[in-house]
Amino acid sequence: MGNDRVYDQVVALLNSIEVILGPETPVCVYPFDEQTESIAAEIAKRDNVILYEDQESIQRWDEFMQGARPDKLNRGLRLYGAHRRFCAFDGPFDKFIYLDADTLVMNSLDLVFNKLDEHDCVVYDFQFKEPQYVYDINSPKLLEIFPQQRIDQEIFCSGFYASKRNMFSQEQRDWLIANLQAGESAVFKPGGHDQPVVNYMFMRSGFSIYNFAHHLPATERTGCCVTSPHFEERDRILYDKGNRLTYLHYIGISPKIPAAACAGENITFPYRDLFLHYRYLHEPEKRPVFTTPPKPYNYQPPTSFLQKVLRKLKL
Repeated sequence: MGNDRVYDQVVALLNSIEVILGPETPVCVYPFDEQTESIAAEIAKRDNVILYEDQESIQRWDEFMQGARPDKLNRGLRLYGAHRRFCAFDGPFDKFIYLDADTLVMNSLDLVFNKLDEHDCVVYDFQFKEPQYVYDINSPKLLEIFPQQRIDQEIFCSGFYASKRNMFSQEQRDWLIANLQAGESAVFKPGGHDQPVVNYMFMRSGFSIYNFAHHLPATERTGCCVTSPHFEERDRILYDKGNRLTYLHYIGISPKIPAAACAGENITFPYRDLFLHYRYLHEPEKRPVFTTPPKPYNYQPPTSFLQKVLRKLKL
């Protein structure tokens, strides 16, 4: 899913798919919003990539999200386009793996696709260790709907998951919305967007969720988050204690950061050179050459005494 704001990340992801999975791998990009002129031009250069244009499907999932998050609409918050990844349930593929734009593929995905023969949803992450980013763990309603064992086992990150077309019929969507509007939306993480919703959709429907992180031996498991500093790079591939990553997720890094780096600003972030390699795979002559001192992406300028006083006074 993407728009022109994440253009550089979309290009890097498409190039990583081309290198790791092969140039024939079919890809569909779901539009976050209408700002897609640049990514549409990039997609037009690639025979294996399409931009999703089924407006009826997009409208259906917009309406679903409006119904699914009455808590947000009650606070006057705008509809955020991240849920349009759900269009993949209507999309062109019988089986699909959804990836956020801020990811790079690092390994074959055959194991993930093969598991879809046995399960409805296949994931590989450690989101279950931090359920507070999916559900309101203080909500008394949460354990009424899902026993603790399911929360511990089934929660996943919405940045990477495999599933199938037509998992959620109109009847199923209506049933989910009826439950949410009857009060079950109280279990959602406050401020969350699509991640609580897609978890709820699968878990409330009783669909089978398989997470490699629960099943692989400890000696074979790998991380996936860019915040892990110990990954080793060999031949433009990352390894976690000798095991090849399946994907790398630049989670927690604002799209503005890689965009600024691609525009020539010497702003550093984890595994930046790897990102720039895939971003400029087909146009290395355009890769930025940095001439100014590096600045960390999470740099915070020192706070002056006056700023501290004003903050304390809430001015």
